[in-house]
Amino acid sequence: MSVLSVFGPLRRATQWACLLALGVTVSACSSLGSMRDSLPSVSSMVTPYRIDIIQGNFVSREQAAAVSVGMPRAQVREILGTPLLSSAFHANRWDYVFTFRRQGQAPQQRRLTAFFQGDQLERVESDELPSEAEFIASLDPRPRGNQTPVLEASESVLKAFAEQNKPPVAAPQAVPPITNYPPLEAPASATNR
Repeated sequence: MSVLSVFGPLRRATQWACLLALGVTVSACSSLGSMRDSLPSVSSMVTPYRIDIIQGNFVSREQAAAVSVGMPRAQVREILGTPLLSSAFHANRWDYVFTFRRQGQAPQQRRLTAFFQGDQLERVESDELPSEAEFIASLDPRPRGNQTPVLEASESVLKAFAEQNKPPVAAPQAVPPITNYPPLEAPASATNR
């Protein structure tokens, strides 16, 4: 008996099984096309993590209020920090630009421009700037439902606390005076031993 005669029927069966599997796969793909429109895609369910991007110099409303016309450049730099943009072509202009991008939030962008005449501040132009507290609150993405409690006690609360924590006053007890004291030096016979 030859080897080909044994494997011939097996080869035909394998070919038929492959053709049948190919037919099932093709028919399954065509039926998935109609289901695909009704099901959400994996890419819409899974989103990659994107880091927070902070660029530039944050200038608060308090810092901008501390700057006044006529200040020298060094003093303006101490208050506002080093400008993000200072050009050799525009030596009398400093630009402070701040951008903040966080996933799931609208990007924030603010600009403040300081104009100089020689070494003195001439004027400041800026977008509406937040206070430091407002900016910090905008960084926290969690909703703020609860107010922070006031950490101040009234006079009545302080008096009640003092009464509760007052040390107990014990009645003075009569302590008998000590009349016999131990000797300061050992007896002479005890040292000779």
